[in-house]
Amino acid sequence: MLKVLLITYYWPPAGGPGVQRWLKFVKYFKDFGVEPIVYIPENPTYPLIDESLASEVPDVTIIKQPIFEPYRLAEVFSKKSSKTISKGIIAKKEKQSLVQKLLLYIRGNFFIPDARKFWIKPSVKFLQKYIIENNIDTIITTGPPHSVHLIGKELKEKLNLKWIADFRDPWTTIGYHDKLKLTKRSIKKHKQLEQEVLTAVDHITVTSYTTKEEFQEITNKPVSVITNGYDTEKVSEVKLDSEFTISHIGSLLSGRNPGKLWQVLYDLTQENDEFAKAFRLRLVGAVSEDVLFSINEAGLSGFLDKKGYVSHKEAIEIQRSSQVLLLVEIDRPETKCIIPGKLFEYMVSKRPILAIGPKGADISKIIKETNSGHFFEYSENNKMKNTILSNFKEFQEGKLVAKTERIEKYSRKMLTKEMSLVLKNLKKV
Repeated sequence: MLKVLLITYYWPPAGGPGVQRWLKFVKYFKDFGVEPIVYIPENPTYPLIDESLASEVPDVTIIKQPIFEPYRLAEVFSKKSSKTISKGIIAKKEKQSLVQKLLLYIRGNFFIPDARKFWIKPSVKFLQKYIIENNIDTIITTGPPHSVHLIGKELKEKLNLKWIADFRDPWTTIGYHDKLKLTKRSIKKHKQLEQEVLTAVDHITVTSYTTKEEFQEITNKPVSVITNGYDTEKVSEVKLDSEFTISHIGSLLSGRNPGKLWQVLYDLTQENDEFAKAFRLRLVGAVSEDVLFSINEAGLSGFLDKKGYVSHKEAIEIQRSSQVLLLVEIDRPETKCIIPGKLFEYMVSKRPILAIGPKGADISKIIKETNSGHFFEYSENNKMKNTILSNFKEFQEGKLVAKTERIEKYSRKMLTKEMSLVLKNLKKV
């Protein structure tokens, strides 16, 4: 059995897709000859909590050390602003309060690479001793927060360990970086740290094909794409909604605001009385004020069902009962690399996906490959309208279902097998 130390900030009871990636790897590792030990913060400040995920934690060794969280101090100035920023919900520049602007500037320029940087030194000190005492020679770091990779970098330098750095999201090309009011000096520092990590690491894993291409331009270290995926969820049978529900599960940040889709939906309610009677737009999770404003401006407030954050189990049930599942990515070139974890849960729900994103988005390739729905660029409003009408007609006839195929390779267990092979090959080098 190969013993491996996983260093991660996010772990149950934290909620959100970032937790599930490594929770599922840890769940299946022993099936492939890997014994994981998990290192997490003792007193984290998680923006989302999902107690239901705690029941999925397998019987593994979990070690903890305290962390200093600046977000707790930020709450003294504005509890609401600090919480929304920690969730990644950043208002448009013209709508930011003075407190929000100040917190963003401080977050971007005083906490590099991120606000969890104060966990680096105490973690290295503690883990250096633990690794030696427990005869561990392989570590994995997963970010964001990318400060976790700096823990891996220092341990690699001190102990000459085998090290895999897993990037659930890119570092310097992530969509929200330009909203952090970074100075030129801060941008340079981020790029320097990213380069140091990508140079020192033994192997890099990423969740998208575009991120792999980006990293291969700045490092000669091997990069493997191991996407997120779906698990076999034990949920009770659910009935399909009697209404024509188009549901989005997960955060809808300010940038994920498809105004033309809102307009298309409004037009359909005006042109088709039956559509207007049946249609509901369901949003599950955190939604920015900008998105809600746009929906209201488009005339859709009367069709909106805003549920807020729900447990992972309830989110799965909503996915399976919805008529159509909405997936939205920010319309910018740097976000074409984002493949949200919910895409794979959407696919296994057997409900048709309506996805909107930038040209060349990685999600479009997967949706086409698996025949799980339709992808549109933001400007393709006529195509969106025709597809929604087609879905609605099938809904009326009781025939609306996704004809999904070839998704087995995206199961969490198969993906864990891939990650295990990376670990074992690393051991041979």
